[in-house]
Amino acid sequence: MSETEQAPPGVDITVPSPARMYDYILGGTDNYEVDRQAVETVRKQMPELEDAAWANRGFLQRAVRWLTLQGVRQFIDIGAGLPTMNNTHDAAQAVAPDARVLYADNDPLVTAHANRLLANSSGTAFITADFRDPDGLLGHEVTRATIDFTEPVALLAVALTHFVPDEDDPWGLIRQYMDRLAPGSYLALSSITSDRQMDKAVGTVREVYSRSTAGARPRSLREIERFFTGLEIVPPYEGAAASLTYVGLWGAEDPEEADSEGSRWGYCAVAKKTG
Repeated sequence: MSETEQAPPGVDITVPSPARMYDYILGGTDNYEVDRQAVETVRKQMPELEDAAWANRGFLQRAVRWLTLQGVRQFIDIGAGLPTMNNTHDAAQAVAPDARVLYADNDPLVTAHANRLLANSSGTAFITADFRDPDGLLGHEVTRATIDFTEPVALLAVALTHFVPDEDDPWGLIRQYMDRLAPGSYLALSSITSDRQMDKAVGTVREVYSRSTAGARPRSLREIERFFTGLEIVPPYEGAAASLTYVGLWGAEDPEEADSEGSRWGYCAVAKKTG
């Protein structure tokens, strides 16, 4: 760690943070030496790391645009991380300026960054909250002031659930959130996968993130499909079946061109609550 590095109060720069690591991979500046070292350790076994991050980011942006075109005007983005550019409100408000976005994250640096990033953004709000506490997050006074729960909402859990261990039942947590949203709401979710990946690379990801503020748990296709139980998955691109796909392919105009080694590190889907 550089002796000149300083952090806002409450931010520990001796332990890597997944949000700050993601920011560094995407070329941001809200990260520290400990985060950069952790990322470079992963990159040695996973040279397609940056491609994977951008493929996931592309899924978020295309999904939000698609959802906005379906008439959705409210978004709850949990574990947002808030990199410097191309966030949910940018994608949504480019289509519908009246779209409203509530961001939630439990990383103290994200809180500090959000206060700067969203200071001049209309239709946005940020709360410090944990995905594992649906009551606290959805019942927060800022959430209630931003989101009308009688109207459809898009819940975004993008690159989030793989930081939640099985014992915390991330499937049940997603179900709790969706149960409280109006019919016509959507879930957009992506998660890293261990399917078809080299054991050494997966092991490095697990090991590095185990030393961060949140361990990473790559899951199988079947495990990730469980998040969409009871929801109506939409086809990920023209001509495709209604099923999960790799993050780079969702919403792609040319899926073959969009396919890449990095894209195959994550599965994703968008699904509708019909009842």
